[in-house]
Formats: sequence, C-alpha cells, structure tokens
Amino acid sequence: MADAAAAPASAPEPERDFGVYVHVPFCSVRCGYCDFNTYAPGEVEGATREGYVDAALAEMGFARGVMGEDPRPASTVFFGGGTPTMLDAAALARLLDGVRETWGIAAGAEVTTEANPDSVSRESLAALAAAGFTRVSFGMQSAVPHVLATLERTHNPANVERAVGWAREAGLAVSLDLIYGTPGESLADWRTSLDTAIALAPDHVSAYSLVIEPATRMGGQLRRGEIAPTDPDTQADMYEAADDALAAAGYAWYEVSNWARTPADACQHNLAYWRSEDWWGIGPGAHSYLGPRVGATGEAIRATRWWNVKHPLAYSRRLADGDDPAQEREELDDDAVVLERIMLGVRLAEGLELDAVPSQRRAAVAGLVAAGLVDGHAAVGPGRRVVLTRKGRLLADAVIRELAP
Repeated sequence: MADAAAAPASAPEPERDFGVYVHVPFCSVRCGYCDFNTYAPGEVEGATREGYVDAALAEMGFARGVMGEDPRPASTVFFGGGTPTMLDAAALARLLDGVRETWGIAAGAEVTTEANPDSVSRESLAALAAAGFTRVSFGMQSAVPHVLATLERTHNPANVERAVGWAREAGLAVSLDLIYGTPGESLADWRTSLDTAIALAPDHVSAYSLVIEPATRMGGQLRRGEIAPTDPDTQADMYEAADDALAAAGYAWYEVSNWARTPADACQHNLAYWRSEDWWGIGPGAHSYLGPRVGATGEAIRATRWWNVKHPLAYSRRLADGDDPAQEREELDDDAVVLERIMLGVRLAEGLELDAVPSQRRAAVAGLVAAGLVDGHAAVGPGRRVVLTRKGRLLADAVIRELAP
C-alpha cells in the first residue's frame, strides 16, 4: 500500500455514516467561471470515458482493501463533476453497481447525480431511476439568457422545465442549483431566476454566490477589465431575496446556501460532509476523509484526508498498474479536527453545539449574539448551540474566525 493511502480501519466509530463520492471529470465545454477538475472533449489526449469507468471501478476495489472489514454500507452516493451525465446511463449504472458490490448500499440510501439539463433525456433518467438513483441535481444556474451567456453555460433555459418533468416521471427527487452575483446580473434578473426555479416546484434548491477564481477564463476577463465584479452589497441583497422567496414558497434553509421543502429533502450526502462523517472519493482529483478510528491491530488512527492525482490519464495509469491513485495524504491533529468541525457545523441551521467550541473561545459567543450574528436563545437555551441569524449567514466567515482555535 502506498503511503498516500489511508491506513486500514477495522473499527470505525459506529455513530459515523459512510458515503461515496464519484467524480466524473467530463463536460461538453468548460464554463468560464469553472475551476473544478473537469475536461472538455479534446483537452486530455488518451483519456477516454470507457477507460475512466474501468479505472473508477478499480479504485473501488482498492478502497475495499484499504478499509478492511468496515461493516458500513454506503448511506449516500453522490456522482458529481464535471457533468456525470456525459456518461451514458449504462455507464453510470455500472459505476453504481460497483459501489453496491464494494460496500453495499444501505436501505433507503440517497443516490444522486448532478446533470446538465441538456445532457439527459426521458429515457436516460428512467434508466437511472431503474438502476437505483433516487435524486438528480440540475445545474440551472440562471433563467436569464444574458446571465447564462456570461457564465458560458450552454443549456437552453427552456430545457430545465422539460428535464425536471422527465425526472418527475421517473420518480426522481429534484434539486436545482443556482448561481447569483454574475457580472452584469441585476437584482431583477436574479428574482426572475428564483421565480422560475420555484415555479418548477423542486424538492431542493441550492444558491451559491459566484466566486471568480483567478485561474479561470472569467478571472482573466476580470483582470483585463472586460467584466466588473458584482458589488458585495448587491450580492447580500440577492441572498436575502433568495431566502425571502424560498421561505415564502415553503422552503427552509438548512445550510447557508441550501434550502429544502422538508428535512427529508435536504441533501443527505452534503450533510455528511458538514457533520464530519466519513466518505471515500472515487475519481481523478477526488478527496476522501476517514475520521478518528481504531486500526486493525487496535492502534488509534487520527482523522485522515487524502486526494487523488488530478489528471485522468495519470489516475487511470496508476490503477492499471495496481498502484494507489492518491497524490497526497494528511493526518489531522486535534486542533485541525476542531477547526473543521466549527467551519462546517456553524453553517447548518441545526447549529453547532457550544461544547464543540474551544473553552477559551466561548466567551466570544456573547459578542456575536450582541452583534446580531448568533441567535441568543439558542446559545443559552437547553441545547446551548451556536445558530446563525440571517445576518450571521451573510457573515459566516467572520463568525468562524471568532470561534476557531
């Protein structure tokens, strides 16, 4: 076993669930704002979709060897990317079968794939449902053509409604992903997108503020003065508009950027991340995490994170040679575990238990309550939890800095 792999674990903490993430690194085009590990046709010579599927299945076998006799089936499975539905439904079903054969899939497990609205059909969505997928997350981003053009999204806005209808026919739960704060997007544009998304009655909505990364095409446009960033105050107004519109339509926020019609409609896979549960990431550049555990010989093993080589061809070659696909590995000391628990947990509507905050930082909570960033009743009530107000959601990073060790 290479050093980058996690140590075998025969006795995980029983209260932690286990999830599987499958990274599919293909898109029809690379959007101008995207800095994910994805590749458009022709960008990676020698890396094929068929070769990717074989390599991903090989990594699942490798993972089973690393995890040892871990008894936990996958409670969530999430196919992300990229655009997973660049693979045909038969290939996605084959990968899901690989998860099933490697770990098992728990009864009632949430099984999600992301999708571009233009990359699915009635037949493909029905095939995914038959294979065991339960949920599809469509990258809608906006309903306004000029906003989609700035983002370099290629789908036709009208196709979102059609894709949602096909998903419903197949019995799949539906999530819509939106982006706000695109250069040139007005508050009225954003409200149009919100109204359009809500009219489709999805089970779940994600709304993310656009972050323009320097290495992207949009980052280059920003440096050259071809576009101007959206004013932060306008972005805050857009967030509040989303929260108001979604709440009025019956959606409740459960994480800073996510709303669900009922608690059962929340993305259980992402909740596992925010609650610091365990997951294995399959695919080029995928990250994995196993929390503190007991090794095969009874030794204590620290929480461990590792990530795979990013290039699809290098990933496939390593696995074809029987090697570990991980590029690097790190063990988290106690302070790092606490910091991550705060960074992730404070973003949830359920909040963070006050006992998870280092004792020397708990006095800061009173100041956060006084500033209107943290709910005072939740902080002093029976549960003693740090729960963000809406103002606190807008300034979540500032709250985290006050609480972090």
